[in-house]
Amino acid sequence: MFAGTLTRTPETAAAAYAGMIHSSRFDIAIQLETRAKMSERSPDYDVTAVNKAGRKVRIGTAWNETGNTTGNPYLSLQLDVGVGPFRVNAVQTKEARETDTGEFQVIPLVSSGTMKSGSISGELTAMDADNAFAGYIANMMFDLEFVLIENEFKVEQTHADYRIEVSSPKGHPIRVGSAWMAKSNRTGNRYLSLLINTPDGDLRVNAVQNEEQRGGQTFSIIPFVESAAEDRAENVGLALVG
Repeated sequence: MFAGTLTRTPETAAAAYAGMIHSSRFDIAIQLETRAKMSERSPDYDVTAVNKAGRKVRIGTAWNETGNTTGNPYLSLQLDVGVGPFRVNAVQTKEARETDTGEFQVIPLVSSGTMKSGSISGELTAMDADNAFAGYIANMMFDLEFVLIENEFKVEQTHADYRIEVSSPKGHPIRVGSAWMAKSNRTGNRYLSLLINTPDGDLRVNAVQNEEQRGGQTFSIIPFVESAAEDRAENVGLALVG
């Protein structure tokens, strides 16, 4: 559950990149400072931040990477701000690459594990404007309020229809997942398929309407059932950054 921005700085600056990283628990200003490489796979940068006492501290490392499928450059960061190590990537939108603005968006790295949905409660409500939804998802361990915002960068059928966002303590939007509109092959009813990134793994749930809700603006969130996967719309994939 991380988000943020990075901007390439002028060559004369002390740091190569400067920006912010956000979660639901913190907002931290960071810098990427070039370091001497000891081998091909050693980090390209030290990631630094200033603590509450005003002291600059090293909180991680970063690498220059290139996408295997796209060939686009991005930054891979491994960080620890006192809540345990985590990984994020910093990528550029198509517009940022074309205009060479040097701006990158920090996105969560897709985790290797999937949480069991178990006992989940939640609800989604369609908002009147901007084709968006607002809702919550909760169990005994967490309670998360979020919004679904239409993905304006969708160009492929498998890309997400919505991005799922929460707010950091200072109100910065954090992308924590993706959602797809789908249609049940069995009933013909429309529903939403959600993939939400949590510190414990990726959580998959569906938002459906029962008989009383059908035709209205409210959807109930229910655990994802593997045997129901065939109900998803054809070619709908699951990826946090689609």
